[in-house]
Amino acid sequence: MSKETVDSPQVIAFPPAMYIGTLMAGLIVHYIFPIDFVPRPIATISGIAAIFVAAIIIISAIRTMRRASTAVNPSLPTTAIVSDGVFGHSRNPIYLSFTLAYLGIALLFNALIAVLLLLPLLVIVQIGVIRREEVYLERKFGDKYLDYKTRVRRWV
Repeated sequence: MSKETVDSPQVIAFPPAMYIGTLMAGLIVHYIFPIDFVPRPIATISGIAAIFVAAIIIISAIRTMRRASTAVNPSLPTTAIVSDGVFGHSRNPIYLSFTLAYLGIALLFNALIAVLLLLPLLVIVQIGVIRREEVYLERKFGDKYLDYKTRVRRWV
């Protein structure tokens, strides 16, 4: 890696802020123009389940990354390819957990607009965060990361 190359993926924005900002916008619009789209009991049970699964995934992912002594924050240098634990099932378990938590909260509020805003958010995350991270990891780790990519799916 040359001195001119920054040792981070240069993602377009801090991913948690992207999810929180989009969710808040969706919930505000829902508050102004409420559109319920799922029967309340189903929304509540599904929302709680999604948040519960998200919590398990993110706790596991952060613990696994810390054991590998690599940064969780995408603006910091990555020091290792983490491929065990939840990273053996998804290359992006933290973004998967953010997505599940977002969906769970949107369901708890029964906020159709928030759910619909998740779709463009995922496109932005895919292009502005995940692709940049993948290019960075390929450049930094070469064949080791390419092998990991062939074995583990991007999301699930």
